[in-house]
Amino acid sequence: MALDRIENLIEKYFDAKTTIAEEKELKAYFTSTNVAQHLEQYKPIFGYVYQAKQEQFKATLPLHKPHSNKKSPMTFWLSVAASATVFLGVGLFTYHSFNQPETQNLGEINDPEIAFRETQKALNMISEQVNKGIGSMNYLNEYQQSKNKIFK
Repeated sequence: MALDRIENLIEKYFDAKTTIAEEKELKAYFTSTNVAQHLEQYKPIFGYVYQAKQEQFKATLPLHKPHSNKKSPMTFWLSVAASATVFLGVGLFTYHSFNQPETQNLGEINDPEIAFRETQKALNMISEQVNKGIGSMNYLNEYQQSKNKIFK
């Protein structure tokens, strides 16, 4: 009877349907000495957790002394070069951004009638594209209806 229960728990375990209490029962069974011969193959799976809990780190770690505050000449010159590069980059960006010519407002229309017609053209273009998209949705609706007929 107990062996049947363990076999059922193993099946439930591999189907991911066991509870914590059932998993503890499996662990207790497989860490004991009287495991059935045909279930020996599962012993490493459940015994690993028990074995991992028993392991302890016993090696010593060597501690390094902190570095002194003195910087090598190479480090000093690398930091100077990095700072100069940053300042040069910021300077070039500022120079180019402030020396750009004024841009013209190319989208400004002063006549209200012309502005109205141009707005209508733009809205008609948008409307055409939206209508194309809605037309494509009809194919999806047909597909959905066919799928619902087949998979009731």
